[in-house]
Amino acid sequence: MNKNRLKIDCYLSLTCLSEEDLKTNIKLAIEKEQREAEIKIHRINNDEALSLKLSGSPSIFINGKELQPLNMAGFS
Repeated sequence: MNKNRLKIDCYLSLTCLSEEDLKTNIKLAIEKEQREAEIKIHRINNDEALSLKLSGSPSIFINGKELQPLNMAGFS
């Protein structure tokens, strides 16, 4: 993998309505920073979120590090 290429994983609950806005915002940020990215959107249920210890929906990880949300309880 290119060192400059980002790996972005986004985890959303099955009922989260922010997927389209999330995709748009990520695309704009990637273009602004002139980066390349592999972006994966994962729709998961509450049990999967608990097993992954996610903080909320959407939960965003860049290169394996949680970016958002931080210090938030629950997945909805």
